[in-house]
Amino acid sequence: MLRPLRDQILRLSGFTVDSTLSDVDGLAMFHARSYDLVLVDVEGESGIHDAERLCSEIKTSRNDQQVAFVCNWRVAALTDCPDEILRTEFNPAAFLEGVRSIMMQ
Repeated sequence: MLRPLRDQILRLSGFTVDSTLSDVDGLAMFHARSYDLVLVDVEGESGIHDAERLCSEIKTSRNDQQVAFVCNWRVAALTDCPDEILRTEFNPAAFLEGVRSIMMQ
C-alpha cells in the first residue's frame, strides 16, 4: 500500500523509478536495464526468503549492484544480503534521505 507513495516521493525528488509487486518481474526488470540502486520492499518476516533470493540473484549477476531492503526492524535483524537497510517506520523525509545517502556512497 505504501509502494505507490514511496514511488511518488522518489519521482518528485528527481529519481527515475521502475516498480513492481513481483520479485520475478523485478528480476526481469533488473536484467533488462541498468539501475543505480535496487530497492526491495520486504513485507514482514514471511517476505525474507523471496527478498534474499532476489538479492542473491542480483548480486550473482552484478556483484557491484547496490541493493537495499526497505523493511521493519525485525526483518533487518534477520537478513544480511543487502548492502543497506532502510527502515519502514514511514517518514517520507527520512526515507528520501536514506535513499540519497545510499546513492552518495
